[in-house]
Amino acid sequence: MKLFDMLTNVDIQRIKDKEQQDLAKRASELDNSLSIALETNDKYQRENKDLRDKIKEAGKINQLHQELNEKLKKRAQEAEGETTIVKGIGMNSPEMKAAQAKIKELEDKCRQAGRAMIELNLKYESSLKEVDRLSEENTNLKTMMKGEDGKDSTNDS
Repeated sequence: MKLFDMLTNVDIQRIKDKEQQDLAKRASELDNSLSIALETNDKYQRENKDLRDKIKEAGKINQLHQELNEKLKKRAQEAEGETTIVKGIGMNSPEMKAAQAKIKELEDKCRQAGRAMIELNLKYESSLKEVDRLSEENTNLKTMMKGEDGKDSTNDS
């Protein structure tokens, strides 16, 4: 005889009821687990969406940054080019060369004029000394002539 044959209808009913209770309990546990899993999934889906939105925004910001960076690089290159052109043309242009030559010519003339002024000043000082010497000599001669004649030689009347 088999074990199943030895069970009474009450035993079989109890086993079936127990199985039903176990199944109901397991179904409830699975339902709770599913609810928790769905809530967790929803939370992760929202976080994932937020992250995707932030990544899109960061991508837009990055794109704007790259565009601005390219514009700034282009401006810097243009400015460097213009500076190079101005330096190259400005320093080597016929006008600049003529101006530099004129400046050199004027500097030379200023040096010559300065030397001439120094020479004239020396001559002037020498002439003043000569005038002073001659004036003193004249005074001495007048004094000597007065002493010989007894009268003033400037008065010939």
